[in-house]
Amino acid sequence: MTFPRIAIAGAGLGGLACARVLQLHGLDVAVFEQEPAAGARPQGGTLDMHADTGQVALRTAGLTEQFRALARPEGQQMRALDPHTAEAVIDELPAEGDESRPEIDRGQLRGILLDSLSPGTVRWGRPVADVTATGIGARLTFADGVSQDFDLVVGADGAWSRVRRALTGVRPEYSGVTFVEFGLDDADRRHPALAAMTGQGTMMTKVDGKVLIAQRTSTGHIRCYATFYAPEDWAAGLDFAAADAVRDRLLERYAGWHPDLLAYLREHDGGFAHRPLHVLPVPHAWTTSPGLTLLGDAAHLMPPLGVGANLALLDGTELATALATAPSVGDAVRAYEAGMLPRSIETAKACASGLHDLLSDDLGSMAA
Repeated sequence: MTFPRIAIAGAGLGGLACARVLQLHGLDVAVFEQEPAAGARPQGGTLDMHADTGQVALRTAGLTEQFRALARPEGQQMRALDPHTAEAVIDELPAEGDESRPEIDRGQLRGILLDSLSPGTVRWGRPVADVTATGIGARLTFADGVSQDFDLVVGADGAWSRVRRALTGVRPEYSGVTFVEFGLDDADRRHPALAAMTGQGTMMTKVDGKVLIAQRTSTGHIRCYATFYAPEDWAAGLDFAAADAVRDRLLERYAGWHPDLLAYLREHDGGFAHRPLHVLPVPHAWTTSPGLTLLGDAAHLMPPLGVGANLALLDGTELATALATAPSVGDAVRAYEAGMLPRSIETAKACASGLHDLLSDDLGSMAA
């Protein structure tokens, strides 16, 4: 029996989940990642793993036990505060035994997936420069000029996917919403009042198209996001390496909020990161092409409302299962895309509406 040559571009959650399930079925796979090593950069904040998507994928990957060892059911707590009084409007604690959406740090989850793979599966420091369909498969050309042919190239390479460029040519568009990320280190000891306001999970407050979000991680770090409507060039001339200038600009934008809430900005540790929110148009779909397919953000980049990582994991495990069970690579890709594309389109529509709700003045929408 001839096994297909499968390449995955990108060592994010979806690509790693796909590789894990392929290996469980005895199939060979290579994951090409531009980062030089697993710990080359911080992996972001905390994720809620949904029982009907992300947890299903982890079960398919045989990693439920490892996930539960690190997951934080208490992280499901949701607090909504009034921006003018800092008083709690909503404080929802998870019920005893509720593990419908436990939190886990993104870096921890990525570590679980990496540890589950055969040594050498991920080829670190191998950025993909170009992707070309060959009619019967696809060719990857790497930054060093070396090319390699595969029966299937899976684009798990995120928002600015090079594989998507070869398959659909569609690029993400600015959503009109921007995120500015910052954080508080060792919050229980260094920022106890803010730690108490945050709780064990997520705190949000908002008014007039401006939102402040704080999320606790497993280390006691609190990751914060100032989120607001803004033109794409709102930060023109603002040097994000100059933390004081960024803080002052944000304090001006959030003027009139309660001082206890503005303390998240005043007491931040380190710098700020500008994260303008880009999304793919809805619907984003394509005709099945021999040798190429997409998963995760490469397929359906949408607002970060708690579903992206879950869908990426589910995409990856469903694609791998199809590849392991269908009579051919082409049949597998068609079966996978027939399920993934309608699901992602409906979810992207819901997320577009959810982004509007997030930036509305309705504090009750936070508990949804």
